[in-house]
Amino acid sequence: MKVAEKTGKTLEEAIEACLVELGVKRDQVSVEILEEPGKGFLGLFGKRLAKVKVSYEDDPGVLACAFLKELITAMDVEAVMEVLQREDHFLVNITGTDLGILIGRRGDTLESIQFLTNLAVAKKLSDRTRIIIDVEGYRKRREETLVKLAKRLAEKVKKTGHRIVLEPMSPQERRIIHTALQNEWRISTFSEGEGPHRRVVISLKRSNKDVS
Repeated sequence: MKVAEKTGKTLEEAIEACLVELGVKRDQVSVEILEEPGKGFLGLFGKRLAKVKVSYEDDPGVLACAFLKELITAMDVEAVMEVLQREDHFLVNITGTDLGILIGRRGDTLESIQFLTNLAVAKKLSDRTRIIIDVEGYRKRREETLVKLAKRLAEKVKKTGHRIVLEPMSPQERRIIHTALQNEWRISTFSEGEGPHRRVVISLKRSNKDVS
């Protein structure tokens, strides 16, 4: 958050001085009036100046795009970014040509880019805001693939009675597996392992398991 305090003969003059210092527009800030303009002490010592404090919170989407632009340029990739604000996060969709380098093997590079972007944005904001990065709709396609995989493996577990351990996945992808099978009354899913080695286990439902 950026803050500026200024004085002026009028409130508008003081506010305008703050806007100039912060380099923002009036509708982007919140204004706190510290002192109203008026007559000096007992009306004898000149006029009292107006004093205001103007606060500006950087836009998470703008910050994310600024960071991504530098990162993508350093990777010698040309792309266009579109920001969409959702209820609980900001989605930055990257489009262009030959963007496979931004996705990596099974989305590994994309996950790393998203992690770094969230770190960069969090350093400049007072409130944490989740940023999701997508490249050419990759996440949607990956979600569809994981849902089909989860359904197919669940059927296999039902037939064999043996549990199946999936490959390590990000928290977001593990959540997709859990959600896809949450209504399967014979199937239980849970995660095991630590950090980047954490993976989903699909088994017959014998006892309650923690889903994470």
